[in-house]
Amino acid sequence: MKILSASQTRSADAYTIAHEPITSLDLMERAAGALVHWLKQKYTAQIPFHIFCGPGNNGGDGLAAARLLHQDGYDVWVYLLEASQNKSSDFTQNLERLPQAIPVVRVQTEEDLPAALPKGSIALDSLFGSGLSRPLEGIYAQAVAFLNRQPAPVISIDIPSGLFADAPTPAQSAVVQAAVTLTFERPKMAFLLPASGAYAGEWHVLPIGLHPTFLEQTDSPYHLLVPQHIKSLLRPRQKFSHKGTFGHALLVGGSYGKMGAITMSGHAALRAGLGLLTVQVPHIGYTILQTALPEAMVLTDDHAHHLTRFPEDLTKYQCVGIGPGLGQAEASQLALERLFQQVTPPLVLDADALNLVATDRLLRQHLPPHSILTPHPKEFERLTGPATDDFHRLQLLKEFCAQYQCYVVLKGAHTCIGTPAGEFYFNTTGNPGMATGGTGDVLTGILTGLRAQGYSALEACQLGVYLHGLAGNLAAQAEGQISLIASDLYKYLGAAFRKASE
Repeated sequence: MKILSASQTRSADAYTIAHEPITSLDLMERAAGALVHWLKQKYTAQIPFHIFCGPGNNGGDGLAAARLLHQDGYDVWVYLLEASQNKSSDFTQNLERLPQAIPVVRVQTEEDLPAALPKGSIALDSLFGSGLSRPLEGIYAQAVAFLNRQPAPVISIDIPSGLFADAPTPAQSAVVQAAVTLTFERPKMAFLLPASGAYAGEWHVLPIGLHPTFLEQTDSPYHLLVPQHIKSLLRPRQKFSHKGTFGHALLVGGSYGKMGAITMSGHAALRAGLGLLTVQVPHIGYTILQTALPEAMVLTDDHAHHLTRFPEDLTKYQCVGIGPGLGQAEASQLALERLFQQVTPPLVLDADALNLVATDRLLRQHLPPHSILTPHPKEFERLTGPATDDFHRLQLLKEFCAQYQCYVVLKGAHTCIGTPAGEFYFNTTGNPGMATGGTGDVLTGILTGLRAQGYSALEACQLGVYLHGLAGNLAAQAEGQISLIASDLYKYLGAAFRKASE
């Protein structure tokens, strides 16, 4: 699913109005209908709604929703913020359509706001939409502060008022803290990034029938991973397949006290459908791996506690994953440098492999093209330097992927895949229970297993992050988020494959 900018969204509206054809007022009615349909599925008519409307089209959405909720028997109060005389035409027409039975409070100063909203009510934020380009001031900022003080949950229409859709929102700006955001047709970039996404709460996309031709023909570097796409990538197994059909991978890692990381990574690689797995560990890890991971073959380094070399012959492997539990010994860094200077199978780099690359710029220059790197934000910062904000981090990600012709899986709540072509893919699965040690090692194993089976780097990244998060969701359903641990993820990976293929 393409993610559109605020200007592209306005163009999509205009194109739909011109080519469906449909009036802008009727398109607004369609959006309000989708909004009210969602609200009715969630809340009974015993729940009163207090709707705060700004002077533009977002306020028009709120007025149309107020009318439709009232028609369905809901108690509705409308608050009109009247600091501006520049009201949109669709706002004005929906205000004229508003039934007289709906109480309307005209708010010009802070004193016009109620002392508090009634207990058990819902506040609808319909002040400003995605076209906002400057921080809110005056009565609008005061209304936002009022909404944020209320015990009543706030549901924002399209975007929390005060939040910029596709640029950093200035610090200390007045922004609605929504419990839920109901956005139209496509999510906003702001929802997917840590600082701004926190304001959106739980967000849902409501289709409103924007013209498909415009959506197909409009370019965007930003994409959302959705179930239909993931299902299209999965390859069914053929009857006469054998273990050689599904690739042979090498996982390299582990050090004294960190053998669990490479063990979990190995389990995940096998659960991802890999045919054959070899694991290379320091000598001290031999018994651990043979016991904990009996399906894998084990190579041992000459050194007892850390890696000093890679196998001389890598031609038998379709992918090499490096990093889980590796440590940062100088001998390991020299071994990685020698590896980069020879022809290698596709690489997946994680954890200390990334830290070694970050500390040695010469090593970075030899990074094999089409490698997959899986940093968390702090590891990414070591590679690129600090970002001033989340949008700047995306720019750094774009530049890094282009410079080194690599794929970067920047881990987070909406893990972002950066590509050499300058495209970004945001994940839609996962939960906060996965914020625990070892989940990144599991992801490394999944990516290595998929890449070794012949999936392209981009396909492996898309499938890997989606299935990793989906396994985390299934594990959380069974175990709860608080008690979730990394090994739960590969235990639920089979169920994730089944669900993704449905």
